[in-house]
Amino acid sequence: MAALVMGIVMALVTAGCSSGGTAKPEATVGRRPASQSPAGAGAAISKPPRVDPAWPRWGFTHTGTSANNVTERFEQDVSRTLAQTPMVQNQHIMGFGALNPEPRPGEFFWEDLDSRTNFMKQSGGTPVITLCCAPDWMKGGPEGPTEESAWTEHLEDAPYPEHFGDFADLTAAVAKRYTDVKYFMVWNELKGFWRDHSKPADIKGYTEMYNKVYDAVKAVRPDAQIGGPYIGFDSNKSGKSELRGPWGVVNQNSLDAFEYWFDNKKGADFIVVDGASPTDAHELLPDAFGALSKFGAVTAWLRDKAGDLPVWWSEWYFAPEDGTKWQEPMRLAVQAASMIEFAKSGAATALYWNPQVKTGACQACMWAPRTGALLPTGRLMGDFAQWFPAGAELEDLTSSEPAVRVLAQPRQMVMVNTTGGRIATTVDGKEFTLRPYEIKWSAR
Repeated sequence: MAALVMGIVMALVTAGCSSGGTAKPEATVGRRPASQSPAGAGAAISKPPRVDPAWPRWGFTHTGTSANNVTERFEQDVSRTLAQTPMVQNQHIMGFGALNPEPRPGEFFWEDLDSRTNFMKQSGGTPVITLCCAPDWMKGGPEGPTEESAWTEHLEDAPYPEHFGDFADLTAAVAKRYTDVKYFMVWNELKGFWRDHSKPADIKGYTEMYNKVYDAVKAVRPDAQIGGPYIGFDSNKSGKSELRGPWGVVNQNSLDAFEYWFDNKKGADFIVVDGASPTDAHELLPDAFGALSKFGAVTAWLRDKAGDLPVWWSEWYFAPEDGTKWQEPMRLAVQAASMIEFAKSGAATALYWNPQVKTGACQACMWAPRTGALLPTGRLMGDFAQWFPAGAELEDLTSSEPAVRVLAQPRQMVMVNTTGGRIATTVDGKEFTLRPYEIKWSAR
């Protein structure tokens, strides 16, 4: 039965995993003024924001299938590969590859979390745990191992308010067991607290649960770093909002929910959000690359509201989920350009949602399902982790051709051709020719 349930979880998660303009993001005044993005979409940065080098920057989230649940040899191969360029690695406590951690009150099942956290250590990763989701008995279901129907129908349900304290106790048990894990994100996309995004979220309920979790974890692990509210910053083509740009309009419900949580939280060590550059209608405004300026605009808005708290993007998506297929060079170029946007706007951390599979082709996977070798996505993540970690000193370099985006530090730079044609350009006093959608690294 455990194997069957795990298969259901893998299928559920895999199903849920989710172009060249250079327009700068803009924010219009609504209820409160919102700052402009300090970087823009591919724009030069005269005073690049500095991220504390103590913070981890690039990494990924383990989903239903990962290296630890294939074969022991495969796990070792992937572990050695990832250890060459260590990154942040995130795992949820239930779902996304982990079975119910507390099937009955006070009765714990740690096997799956142990396996994932052990893999993180073996591969040299900086471990992060997402404190989501909740056992069935906390949300109206029965005690005992999670049944098949509960995975497909109720995984994303929030615990009932009378069980917020029970969930907080579970998170404290997690923090106490995994003392080598420093960073904890509370819940995931307001699951169960925000079913209809056209209406306000139950942010009061989430904040009540968050505060109980915060107190419980800090009581057993004062050293733990805790972040929230893990809100998805949805956007549309039009609408009323204080944060908008050529890329669209952020759902004002997201902004309102964030501000309520921020004003009423017990405490936080970092901010957690996620989002996609396409609109909810799968539109890329004004195009796939121009839409990426949303990430910089949202980061700037959060930094303006939250002061010195680091901003984490727990998930980010840059391709529409309407069946549109991109050729691999373009997909990678858009991903690289989005990472440039995060770095330039001062995001502390960005975690890639890794849609790993056991067999078959997987264009967006980080490693090959059969061999464990890094695929282009994994190599791209590793290159950014190596050359642009938190604290990297960004330098103000631009391309003579605006369609080529540039990110540079004193010893290395990366260029991205955002067009489907060859481009000759001059960067840092050197001449380069980039193939269509090419990502080119160059020593300085």
